Amino acid sequence: MAREIRSRKWAWLNALRGRLLADNLPATLCAAALMGLFGALATVVFRELLDWTQMVLGGEDAPHGMVSLARGLDPWQRFLIPAVGGAIAGVILQMAAKWLPKRGAADYMEAISIGRGVIGFRQTIARSVSSIFSIGSGASIGREGPMVQLAAMFSSLTGRFLLLPPRHLRLLVACGATAGITSAYNAPIAGALFISEIVYGVISTATLVPLVVSSVVANIVTRQILHYDAVFHMPHFEFVSGWEVINYLGLGVIAGLAAPQFLRFLDASRLVFGRLPFPLWARMALGGLVVGALSVINPQVWGNGYSVVNSMLHTQWAWQAVAAILLMKIVATAASVGSGAVGGVFTPTLFVGAALGALYASGLHALFPAGDLSAVSSYAVVGMGALLAATTYAPLMSILMIFEMTLSYEVMLPLMLACISAYVIAHRIRPESVYAKSLASNRLAQFRIENSSNTKSE
Repeated sequence: MAREIRSRKWAWLNALRGRLLADNLPATLCAAALMGLFGALATVVFRELLDWTQMVLGGEDAPHGMVSLARGLDPWQRFLIPAVGGAIAGVILQMAAKWLPKRGAADYMEAISIGRGVIGFRQTIARSVSSIFSIGSGASIGREGPMVQLAAMFSSLTGRFLLLPPRHLRLLVACGATAGITSAYNAPIAGALFISEIVYGVISTATLVPLVVSSVVANIVTRQILHYDAVFHMPHFEFVSGWEVINYLGLGVIAGLAAPQFLRFLDASRLVFGRLPFPLWARMALGGLVVGALSVINPQVWGNGYSVVNSMLHTQWAWQAVAAILLMKIVATAASVGSGAVGGVFTPTLFVGAALGALYASGLHALFPAGDLSAVSSYAVVGMGALLAATTYAPLMSILMIFEMTLSYEVMLPLMLACISAYVIAHRIRPESVYAKSLASNRLAQFRIENSSNTKSE
């Protein structure tokens, strides 16, 4: 009986593999839906582990959120905990590099763009555990990077179990990565476009349709079944008059000018930390000390900044307070990213964009106190999308992500203008996006592989 059950299982798997290899669209969409489910569950596990880490640091009665946790700690604890967490995270990365064999791509973008679709299981788990210690101890980085990596890794394992060739395997990995992004931000359309526009570099029906299916399933699992809420609670967008669109155009110009400097500052931080004659764990501990020192002054530099952005969107901040947290958050993010902490810069970019938009709106209200201007929160919302477009060079994805977060049609006109203007200006100043170096190295590796194959065939 057991042998018969196993034979039926293998027959079903072989049938699915055969349909996938035959480019059967229904089978491909079923596989994409399955990757959406796996990706959503992977992100849920990562979130729960982060919550458990927070509970260990603050106790069972600890308030939710890294900023709330930091406020409940003594100054000396806020100073040391990020350094200790960074040191532990660095030790894990060093041990993984020394003892775990590297198999496959280091990140999901490489796995998709290089054409193989293989992501190492052990290395991914080690990097995810390292990121839990970094993020859970206050590092100023986003959690979306490890979440997407985990989701893509499970898709890679599924495809390798089915013995899929690279072309099919990389599509499966792309579906998993899309599920991870969708689960992280509750933005199914933007999740699919992120992979199409940034990783693939082109939007085509052959890839977009499976990505959309995976994204929809992931969103259903996280939002409807598991009741995970959106990361940002957007207020109602106020668009006073058509003439005000000129103001949003100015915000796009400022975002386009600021984004290249923000990226250069992150690159400079990586260069400075990379030149230090210390092992990785010591560099990551030093980065944690920088975050800890800033958190003694202002606990709001801890974490990815979700709660701070939500506070900016719903409460009135003095422009001095916004400027102070903006500067400190940029330095904290540069210290975390430059030291080698595993995490994303997507969420910190949204934070910087929101603060930039709030400062711009405060300036407009001071210059035109009697003018018909939208609320500061409206400019903060558009600032998030404008800076995102100016750093990722994916304006369509940025527009749709903010639209999905606000669910307001009124935001579209100023958002479109601000995102496009920010993208055009930033691209003129700095041709490389925040993901350009990673994608460029992947395409170079792909070029070398193809040349090597052509040489052998000759």
